[in-house]
Amino acid sequence: MQVDGYVEGVITSEKTLIISAAGRVKAQVTADKVIINGLFDGELFANTVEILPQGKAMGIIHSDDLCIERGGSFIGETQRTAQDQVVSLAKPEQDDAATENRIENKA
Repeated sequence: MQVDGYVEGVITSEKTLIISAAGRVKAQVTADKVIINGLFDGELFANTVEILPQGKAMGIIHSDDLCIERGGSFIGETQRTAQDQVVSLAKPEQDDAATENRIENKA
């Protein structure tokens, strides 16, 4: 998802959120990866956060992987993520017969 305008509220994405140079976001954001090249104000939960040279972020960032490039700015607070991953995808269900077969072969 890419934001080129103004968004206020709550944003949730299982993938990448890009805030372009023209983008302005005032929100609580949860995403796998967030790239900020515009303005961000709020609370951010992500596995990876990149603040690019034109990016400006204010607020609280919950991430274990934060990168601020030369020229980018961040005013606020950082916190480690509470879980191993902020966004986790459900594993596909396996065929019960295949699972039973593997259990029998181990015995």
